[in-house]
Amino acid sequence: MSTTVAAYAAPSAKAPLERTTIERREVGEFDVLIDIKFAGICHSDIHQAREGWGEAIFPMVPGHEIAGLVEAVGSGVTKFAVGDRVGVGCMVDSCRECENCEAGLEQYCLKGNVGTYNALDKNGEPTYGGYSEKIVVDEAFTVRIPEGVALDEAAPLLCAGITTYSPLKHWNAGPGKKVAVVGLGGLGHMGVKLAHALGAEVTVLSQSLRKQEDGLKLGADHYYATSDPATFEELRGSFDLILSTVSAPLNLDAYLSLLKTDGAFVNVGAPEEPVALNLFSVIAGRKTLAGSGIGGIRETQEMLDFCAEHGLGAEIELIRADQINEAYERVLASDVRYRFVIDTATI
Repeated sequence: MSTTVAAYAAPSAKAPLERTTIERREVGEFDVLIDIKFAGICHSDIHQAREGWGEAIFPMVPGHEIAGLVEAVGSGVTKFAVGDRVGVGCMVDSCRECENCEAGLEQYCLKGNVGTYNALDKNGEPTYGGYSEKIVVDEAFTVRIPEGVALDEAAPLLCAGITTYSPLKHWNAGPGKKVAVVGLGGLGHMGVKLAHALGAEVTVLSQSLRKQEDGLKLGADHYYATSDPATFEELRGSFDLILSTVSAPLNLDAYLSLLKTDGAFVNVGAPEEPVALNLFSVIAGRKTLAGSGIGGIRETQEMLDFCAEHGLGAEIELIRADQINEAYERVLASDVRYRFVIDTATI
């Protein structure tokens, strides 16, 4: 039997989110029913709710930074038990058969993974995200939140944490490496924390020095304002890896000039507009311009365990559900330090 739960949904593109009810499927053999305690607000929720990335499915219940407790399990579930602390990130299924899925890269499933919201599941039904009281998810796409991380601070790790951890690991951020993080927001602040914990020398590149004190407290060794043209002269050829976390279009040629030979500029922020590039910016210096999605399920669990080991959680502002629309506007105004998290008991 399906379960009716309260949720906050966008009824149409660009419409304010409002309280409603949705149906959650019956708990299947390999499913877990999660009592959601906290749900992070990601900038990508806003992109999708306002169709900034293209046509979307409405009504839409956003939210792919989910932390809660297992309330029930299917008869075939072996990974989790009632009462376990668990999380759900940006995807809830994949084909599980392609070479990427078999390699633990479900985020790059060749047939397309199933998003936690704004997607269709294998039965053709819309998926609804974490701005809700409960969710039913296959155990294969559920991760364990270690005791070393508070549930509210863990929620944003399911997107912001893994989105920055995965490229930092892939491009070997660590001792002896110079890493720059562009933007100190929801993604960027976790990029700084994680790069520092991995042992890299970390620089924040932000529009202004307004958040400099925060950046240094979070683990940055250096902090520069990109609005100052002298920054690009002073730092030319400095970095092994630059992680861009911003969703605004950048002057890629300027940023690529900051890389060492064989350095990589990796985008995890996704602007809605196309960006321009002079290819000589990558040809000269054998530089890499790349992108990175989230992480696979194994890597997401690895990230959570790493955060627990190093005492890392997101910097959050806890809000009530009736503050979601206000929070969206504040995210767009860069007025959050550094991730809004919904207390789902208020839905």
